[in-house]
Amino acid sequence: MQALYAADIGQVAGPNAISALWGAMVDGLPDTSGLDEEPATPEEIEFAQSLVRGVMEDLAALDAKIEAASTNWRLTRMPGVDRNILRVGAFELLNRDVPTPVVINEALEIAKRYGGAESRAFVNGILDRIAKEAGRGRKR
Repeated sequence: MQALYAADIGQVAGPNAISALWGAMVDGLPDTSGLDEEPATPEEIEFAQSLVRGVMEDLAALDAKIEAASTNWRLTRMPGVDRNILRVGAFELLNRDVPTPVVINEALEIAKRYGGAESRAFVNGILDRIAKEAGRGRKR
């Protein structure tokens, strides 16, 4: 989400979003020393890169789905953090075989950590609508 947010606000070009987030490469892996988290494993790096690539490749279609599921908000008026959490969640719901509750719960955790006071409810409602429209109810 952070890499997509940086690309969304024009801080970095989309393809460079992951490496810009992690900074300089050390021994072929991103340097995560400036982050509050443990260094990323090669598997985590590949997963994050595949998500960013997938979202960037399907951006127009994902944005259309998000906007269609949002009854009162145009995509451009959504907070940037929420918009990018929704993009990742919608991508996983529509393109990956991840159980719907897992996708939505992960999105809610990210919204809780990075979003505003209303982010969790907003993200939950829109991802739930996208899942239902895709035939992916919460029971999956």
